[in-house]
Amino acid sequence: MPMGIEIERKFLVDRLPPGFTSLAGTPIRQGYILVTANAAELRVRQKQRRFFQTIKMGLGLSRTEIEIELSRDQFAHLWPHTAGRRLSKTRYTVQVGGHSAELDRFDGRLAGLLLVEVEFASVETAAQFRAPAWFGDEVTTDDRFSNKNLAFYGIPGR
Repeated sequence: MPMGIEIERKFLVDRLPPGFTSLAGTPIRQGYILVTANAAELRVRQKQRRFFQTIKMGLGLSRTEIEIELSRDQFAHLWPHTAGRRLSKTRYTVQVGGHSAELDRFDGRLAGLLLVEVEFASVETAAQFRAPAWFGDEVTTDDRFSNKNLAFYGIPGR
């Protein structure tokens, strides 16, 4: 989604879903250039051989998201400005009740953390969603589990 409103629920993962070992994951690394006190963030991300700059604004279930694809050179110029505010993970796509869920298995200092996100077309659809048994506690409104705060502060409680 290049720009618009992102409607997303996020959960911890209690256990890996059935069939997980047969899934192919996509390595992702991302870093934060700017995070403001009013919940705006500017990040850069590498997803395989593609590079993106993303602006997100807001907290919780529904946020504004604007994503622009970058060249490799543009990304390379911006990446050093994210030092100390980075994370890496492998993303797996899992079908859950007619929705595509993105399960993230974090690496590095976030190793051991598993989160799953499900995006929706509307707030109403998000409210109707019933998480499967392998999902854990919902952390949609717990900002400690936002990617930006994980990149800055690590896993909550550690």
